[in-house]
Amino acid sequence: MTLGDQAVAPYTRTVADQAELPPDAGETDPREPRPGAPAAVPAEPVAVPAEFTAAPAAAPPDPAATPALPEPAGAPAESVAAPPAPAAAPAPVRHWRSGWRPWALGLAVVAAAGAAAAAVLNGTAAPTPVATPPLPAAPPVAFEPTVAPVPPAARAASDLPTVTYLGRLPAGLPRDPAPMSPTLLTTVVRPQKTLAVYDRPGGRARVFLPRAIHGVPVHVPLVRRQTGWIGVLLPSGNRTIGWLPPGGWDTTTVRDQLVIRRKAHTLTWLRDGKARRTWTVSVGSGQSPTPLGRSFVFGRSALPGEVYAGLDVLALGAVPDDPDSVPAGLRGAHIGIHSWYQNTFGGNTSDGCVQVPQAGQRLLLANVTKGSGVLVLP
Repeated sequence: MTLGDQAVAPYTRTVADQAELPPDAGETDPREPRPGAPAAVPAEPVAVPAEFTAAPAAAPPDPAATPALPEPAGAPAESVAAPPAPAAAPAPVRHWRSGWRPWALGLAVVAAAGAAAAAVLNGTAAPTPVATPPLPAAPPVAFEPTVAPVPPAARAASDLPTVTYLGRLPAGLPRDPAPMSPTLLTTVVRPQKTLAVYDRPGGRARVFLPRAIHGVPVHVPLVRRQTGWIGVLLPSGNRTIGWLPPGGWDTTTVRDQLVIRRKAHTLTWLRDGKARRTWTVSVGSGQSPTPLGRSFVFGRSALPGEVYAGLDVLALGAVPDDPDSVPAGLRGAHIGIHSWYQNTFGGNTSDGCVQVPQAGQRLLLANVTKGSGVLVLP
């Protein structure tokens, strides 16, 4: 049963050898003792620090201890390269065979000192090297992403219609791009003033969306974003969206979603994408079927009469696809989710509304908030 023009109450809910000098002819090896020289004193062993000691070579793995990996069926065996030959041991360092005599060493030192003094007197000494300070690092180059400009909002004509509860949306508004999407719509938009609704970002204004409709603060699900604009589902129409420019609205989040399957006659309540409860329900008849696609909870209302089992109704943003398919007294009304005084659940018996057992309706009323998504599937 659809909802008529009833009061809808607001509510809240990541980085070598050493230069080997050939032994001079006739020279003796200093390692050989000279006649009459004292016996050589054996050198004391010197401990080599651990950091200068080469690590012992690792023992090759025992093939028997390493299980072979199985070859994939049908795969050709890969050729395995032989390990590299061990590096040749470095040649022993050979000592120079020195034929120098002490007097020759003294002459060399004197000659070097004289050359240095001459260089200073003649002004040819090499200049003292001066450290060159490092160049300052170049500042990093900032690359800013290219952002598409936000299309401006054209001024809306003052005589545009306004969305109401009993009225219907005007022509020219775009269709919902994904009406049967099961994606949970978690962001809800709340107008802070009357807003002009456009047919596309930077396009033409088609209707005004007030801050409240029929006394109920407006909460509409956000379904798209584009160049600073947002697309929202609109109330008082089916599978229709409108575009809002930046400013004049804020957002909140919801966690719940209701999924209705007409053929299965079920309603499933999901929270954070996980099913919490499923009930057998009644849906619209063949003459006035429950509208397919995405909608949302517009608000709740208390309707008179015992047929609703004394429980409030969740009014949706959706309306009958055919306004004339419902009784005259219900024309212009919205689709609702409500309880029913008789146990007729599981059939196609309503005028488009979804009838839920009383226990289920109580649970929905206690948990589901305005703006929560509703998806009706075949």
